[in-house]
Amino acid sequence: MSGLKFPQPAAVATVAAVALGWLADRALGDPARHHPVAGFGMLATRTERLVWWPSRGRGTLYAVTLVAGTGMAAAGLGRVLRRIPGGSVAAGTVVLWTTLGGRSLERVAGELAGALEAGDLGRARALLPSLAGRDPTHLDAAGLCRAGLESVAENTADAVVGPLLWGAVAGAPGAAMYRAANTLDAMVGHRSPRYERFGWAAARLDDLLTWPAARLGALLMVALAGSVHGDRARAWAVLRRDGASHPSPNAGRMEAAAAGALGVRLGGTNVYGERVEHRPTLGDGPPPGPADLRRAIRLSRATGWAAAALCMLLAAARRRSGESRHRRVLCRSRCSQKADGR
Repeated sequence: MSGLKFPQPAAVATVAAVALGWLADRALGDPARHHPVAGFGMLATRTERLVWWPSRGRGTLYAVTLVAGTGMAAAGLGRVLRRIPGGSVAAGTVVLWTTLGGRSLERVAGELAGALEAGDLGRARALLPSLAGRDPTHLDAAGLCRAGLESVAENTADAVVGPLLWGAVAGAPGAAMYRAANTLDAMVGHRSPRYERFGWAAARLDDLLTWPAARLGALLMVALAGSVHGDRARAWAVLRRDGASHPSPNAGRMEAAAAGALGVRLGGTNVYGERVEHRPTLGDGPPPGPADLRRAIRLSRATGWAAAALCMLLAAARRRSGESRHRRVLCRSRCSQKADGR
């Protein structure tokens, strides 16, 4: 029995937290009440009222303090619950579950598709703000459908692949910090007179943390194009050609991959309150319809399952690598001690 080697608790806890957090989101969606992300948003709003100033330095301090504080809170929860059998897994699972948003993304997008299929533009316009920040007031059915599909593509990185990837790389604190940065970007990272300078750091931090998730998510969408009767070669070609033309270094990759996989054309003029943006065209096909929005939901779901599987493997590989390094360091230390003893 002394020769048997069992997995270290840390390795099991990280892999289990990624798996169980993903399954909890699939089964339950976002918590109906007392969502930690909503609580973080209220804290961020109150803090902003106290510290706001049109300064990049003040905005950087604001963003870094809130993101780092969220990571420390998640790490503290893990340390407290570690004393309880299974506590580390429970803490990691809860954090991963509350940072993921794939099930809720699919639900709202499905409701939007249903409203468009029924010709209920009023309901569709009322639903869109839950998915995208653009003004839905004057959007027709085609504009609403495009906005919904673009949001599904972008948020597959933000609400699905990103938390899974950072949870695998840095555990519950990593997932919590990623979600905090992503939330701050949505709150203060957009271009406006108030946030042009103050929100600069939040926007750049979110871009940095989402960069690997968007590339992984886009590649998975290309690989899974066949699951929605798409063409992988076309998806790859559109991603390579159009992904970098989008003003966002991350949303553009996801939207281009989705456009190619679904065989539709995205991009165009978007209205955000008083701000108007003209986005480049992504893809070569026709404008998307409600059926394409439903295909995008299925593609997002398949991408999430593939990302969860890959991130569990990544977590296991990283833990094994860390344990191997620890054993090598310990062996060298013992060998050094024996040599000194001679």
